[in-house]
Amino acid sequence: MTPPRWSPRDEDPDRLYTVTGGRSRSAAADAQAFDLVTLVVAECDPAPGMQSEHVEILRICRTPTAVVELAADLRLPVSVVRILLGDLLAAGRITARHPQTAAAADRLPDPDILKQVLVGLRNL
Repeated sequence: MTPPRWSPRDEDPDRLYTVTGGRSRSAAADAQAFDLVTLVVAECDPAPGMQSEHVEILRICRTPTAVVELAADLRLPVSVVRILLGDLLAAGRITARHPQTAAAADRLPDPDILKQVLVGLRNL
């Protein structure tokens, strides 16, 4: 028999209130920059006395990890994870990297350079 699937509705609201300290957003200005695919990397090891969720985030993020993966691993709503990440970012314990956008990846070099390369190849 498989265990029942977890859903955010199963989470105790009192626990979420305690985890975030009653906040609905992080004090860090950059906390809103955490979208679902932002990669988070720990910059240090956990320190004694840290909140258990912060410790777990730092442990998971030893390698680059997306925000949505963190939420799944921690079994917490993404909104709560964003608040926790904002705290760690403000403390300098993590860095956040945004994946390269498709528009930037599709950008081609200058057409004049491409023409020069083509002429050079033809001259070979």
